[in-house]
This record gives sequence, C-alpha cells and structure tokens, in this order.
Amino acid sequence: MTVISNEKNELIPTRTVTGWRVCMDYRKLNKATRKDHFPLPFIDQMLDRLAGKQFYCFLDGYSGYNQIAIAPEDQSKTTFTCPYGTFAFRRMPFGLCNAPATFQRCMTAIFSFLNEDCLEIFMDDFSTFGEDFDNCLGNLVKVLKRCKETNLVLNWEKCHFMVDEGIVLGHKISSKGMEVDKAKIEVISKLPPSTTVKGIRSFLGHAVKVKDLKPKRIKDYLELKISQRSPALLKHLLFNDS
Repeated sequence: MTVISNEKNELIPTRTVTGWRVCMDYRKLNKATRKDHFPLPFIDQMLDRLAGKQFYCFLDGYSGYNQIAIAPEDQSKTTFTCPYGTFAFRRMPFGLCNAPATFQRCMTAIFSFLNEDCLEIFMDDFSTFGEDFDNCLGNLVKVLKRCKETNLVLNWEKCHFMVDEGIVLGHKISSKGMEVDKAKIEVISKLPPSTTVKGIRSFLGHAVKVKDLKPKRIKDYLELKISQRSPALLKHLLFNDS
C-alpha cells in the first residue's frame, strides 16, 4: 500500500502494481462450457459481519486460481498457441468462466467449520477477526493450521496480522464500523464523461456499490457529465426503463 495525496490534500492509500497475470481468450471454450452456478458470498452481508471487531488478520492466497489442479482429462481443453508451440495448463488459469465458482467452492470446503464464525472468505481473500487480541490470535492459528493441512499457500507480502483496521473489497473495516475506501471514490469521481447508454449504466453499476455516493450526487454527476453533450441520452436514461 502506498499513501498519496489527492486534489483536496487528503491522504489516500492505493495499491501499487507489482506484477501482471496471464489471461487467455477462452470465450469460445466458455461458450461451450456448462456453467457452474456456485454462489459467491453476498458482499454486504460479509462486510456487516466483519465490521465492529477489535482485531483483524487479512490473508491473501498466493496466485489464487493456480493452486487448483485441473483434472488430467480436461487439461487439453485449455490448450493455447504461442510462437513457441502449443501449451496446456495443469493448474486453473484466469479466463475460464467457471474459475471463480470452482475456487470459491474449494475455499468454502477447506474452511467450512470456520467460515462465518471467525473467518470470512471471498475468493482468495481471507479475513479472520476477534473481539480481543488473544481471541483473534487463536482464530489465526486455526486458519494457518488449516492452510498447512491442505497445502494452501499464502502470499506473505499481502498479508496483514493483528491490525485494527483494513481494506476489504473496497471498504475500510475497523472497530468503528465500515466506510467506503476513499481511493474507490477518487476513481469514480475521475471517470471520463460517458455519452452512451452502456457507458452510463456501467457508471451506475459502480456507483451503487459506494454507499457514500447518494442519489443526489449521482444525479448531479449525470447532469454535469452528459446533459450538455446529449440531453436526449439523459432523458432516455432517466425515463426509459428498457
């Protein structure tokens, strides 16, 4: 995490890019794949359970998806070409439509006896907590022991132990409760003007995730960004349900 100053001279924590992930174009494979509808956790419920605790430990799975092995008979389906030949993955890569559901199911199975009790899991982000220092430390021991038993590797550079606040899925969690990460608000406020229905709906999809962004502010944003360029588009968005 790196702390920077925004235009209002407020200190905003932001993540630095330390590496890149390879992602293949598996759209044709995904189209022919039977979809796995295993649900991801409801983010709002998960954050509500996390908020208000005294101590937290935030753990991150190392190279998340790549820790899940692909069945030998299915490895050929991930074959891709490059200047050096054709290759297939032996571990689950990014880009597969069922990868998130498969990974979440695996993590839920591993931590089934801890999940929603002293641990919250969203993909490769694990958040354990406690009402006091000793309680949190004891819960951390349980989680790390389970990781060792299942050969689940953590990325120590992204792990934070025994802290009283942290960022989870774009929200700041602490003993005081929950608030939106200012870095996310900064990103949304600096989005370029949108002049298409798809662009505005994309913005609204981001905006509804930010509780501090009230309807009045959304309305002001729309009027400021697009009314001068395309009044007809604004009218269509506000009055046409289709």
